[in-house]
Amino acid sequence: MANKKSAPELNKEQWKARLVAMREDLSQLIALHHEPHAAPELDQTTVGRVSRADAIQEHEMASATQRRRQQEIAKIDAALSRLEEGEFGFCVTCGARISDGRLELDPTTPFCVKHAK
Repeated sequence: MANKKSAPELNKEQWKARLVAMREDLSQLIALHHEPHAAPELDQTTVGRVSRADAIQEHEMASATQRRRQQEIAKIDAALSRLEEGEFGFCVTCGARISDGRLELDPTTPFCVKHAK
């Protein structure tokens, strides 16, 4: 691995607090907008294919948003695991230090700029 700094130099507790807060925010959004595979409801005041298509599209968009939120939670959980293992802030591919600026933008990133896709 590249020159690793100890966890305190990486502000482990600050990163943990930020990641946990991100996770809690997403969990609340998921709970707030959770509709267990409900079929799209049609607006009874409108008629036709367009209103049904709109309802289906809204349902699909909401489902996609919930899936993205679940994926983000998985990324946060992985970052928290790396933090506990002392691997947070280092590229999982090459072990190089991930820049602070990159981590500030996305603290869940497991890759340095070189290995980001």
